[in-house]
Parts: sequence; structure tokens; C-alpha cells
Amino acid sequence: MRKALIVGIDYYRHLSALSGCVNDAHSVKSILERHADGTVNFAMPRILTGTGPADVVTRHELKEAVRHLFSEDPEIALMYFAGHGYIEDTGGFLCAGDCSTGDDGLPLAEVMTLANQSAAKNKVIILDSCHSGIVGNHPGTTSVAEIKDGITILTASTEKQYAMEVPGGGAGVFTTLFVDALGGAAANLIGDVTPGSVYAHIDQSLGPWAQRPVFKTNVKTFVSLRKAAPPIALADLQALATHFPEPDFKFQLGPEYEPERSDEQRKDSSIPPPEAEKTAIFAVLQRYVKVNLVRPVGATHMWHASMQSKSCELTVLGQHYRQLVADGLI
Repeated sequence: MRKALIVGIDYYRHLSALSGCVNDAHSVKSILERHADGTVNFAMPRILTGTGPADVVTRHELKEAVRHLFSEDPEIALMYFAGHGYIEDTGGFLCAGDCSTGDDGLPLAEVMTLANQSAAKNKVIILDSCHSGIVGNHPGTTSVAEIKDGITILTASTEKQYAMEVPGGGAGVFTTLFVDALGGAAANLIGDVTPGSVYAHIDQSLGPWAQRPVFKTNVKTFVSLRKAAPPIALADLQALATHFPEPDFKFQLGPEYEPERSDEQRKDSSIPPPEAEKTAIFAVLQRYVKVNLVRPVGATHMWHASMQSKSCELTVLGQHYRQLVADGLI
């Protein structure tokens, strides 16, 4: 079982209104519900949105929703929050729609207590709010984090920073990148999107922005948050160790591997004609090149390597995936 709580609050009775949090919550819900192939990922994620006076997310409602999320023992319990955050010398808070001062919100310490006590195998907390990087820190100090086994935290900004919206408003910078990552921008070659790959994508993308994401984790292995469409077919990937029996193996090419040639080359009897079996293998090798698993040796492109009877070899990434295949891990 995979449980998700998704919260987006634009309307506040006493604090300034926000404009993109509800949109962000719906975007996250939409991308998390199903994998890229249409199969169910998080079945019926719970969504709380604060849109106006008749739709206020109260502190009590927020806390009970978090409590329910971390109850039972699902494979993964994922919490996403977009809204106001508040920080003072006693810690950080998630501001519900009925907050008036900020420190009357849901303490992040209570969120961490519920997560730390949860029997869920993986607890993932994602916060798109100002000062959210303080979550998980030991009360009274910002230099020590207390995160029990199975917990991963990803926040939009450090404890001293604000979380920004995209130019024009309507969506958060962090969540926009988060949704992009889940959509495949952070997927590995088998389509898995993990918290680690999501952080790497957001961290690289936020270069010029005045906010930095924060990543804290205490896990043995990363859980997949979603299966995106893999950039290469699994059958092709599993054939990597067949085409390259050793990590440093150089695959010898020749004109018979390349089906594309000029009329003049077709008429040249000194150039071996293409062979169907070898051109099929060459097509796979070219797909490896597209995802940086293979590169030509001594030539700029695979076409030249083939027509000049040169070779191709695994990249460092290719050697990594070849070993995974050889070890039976893919």
C-alpha cells in the first residue's frame, strides 16, 4: 500500500494569501496517482486545499490528516505541503488556514514525531514553504538533525530562506521542478524516480534562484516515487552485457553494420553491403549512444565508426549499467 497526503493552502484568514499552492497540490496529486504506463501508483491520495472562506484547512484538520497518514504500515507514506511556513527560536511551523501568528501552526517537531513513530517502511516529507529546511533539526540547535530509519525529507528552501513562486505566480518554483522530476526528468534508465534523483534534478535546476533545496535522509535504499517512461527499452538494456561481455570490451564495427550510405557507396564493390542481422544490432548500439551508455572510438559519430571499421565502447555510465545487468539487478 502506498499512501499520500497532499496539502495546498492559498487562503488564510489572518495571514497574507498565496496564489499557487492549490494549483501545486493538484499538480502533485495528478502526477503521483499513476505511473507513466497508466498503472496505479498512489491509490486515492488524500488532498486538502484551502481556497477561500468556505474551504479553510484548520490546524486540527491538518494535524489529524498527518496523524492518519503515518498510521498503519504502508510501503510508503508521502506527505506534501505547500503553504506558509513560519520559524522562531523554538522551531518551525506549517501554517494552517486558521493561523493568526504563525507560531500557532502545526509544529514541524510534531510532524517529525508522527513520522518517527510510524510503522510505514518509507516516510517521505516534501515541503514547499518558507523556512522549511529546519524540519528534522534537533530542538534548540540547527546543526543536528534527528531522523529515524526510513525517513526522507525534501524541502524547497533552507531554514533562513523563502520559497519562491514562478514569475507571474500561480505555481511554486520548487513544486514545478518536483513535478517535472516525477514526470521523467529525474528518472533513471529503467524509469524509476527516487527522492535522491528528484533532489539532484531540483538542485541543478535552481542554480540562479535565491533558494536552495534541502535534502535529509536516513534510508538503506531509496524507494521509487513513480515509474516514468524509460528512455530505453528494458530488453535493450538487458542485452548490454551480451554485446559487451567485459567492461572494457570494444565492439568491432564495419560497413556491414550501417544501412545508410550514399548512392556512390552502394555502387562501390569494395564496401561490404549492409547485413540485416548486423544492422539490427547497430540500431541497438545507436540507442545506447542516445542515453550515454556507449560512445564511438576514434570517430565523431557511430556512422563514421561503422563505415571506417572502427569500434565503440561503454561509457562509465554504460559500465555501471552493464554490471547491474551482469549481477541480475536489472
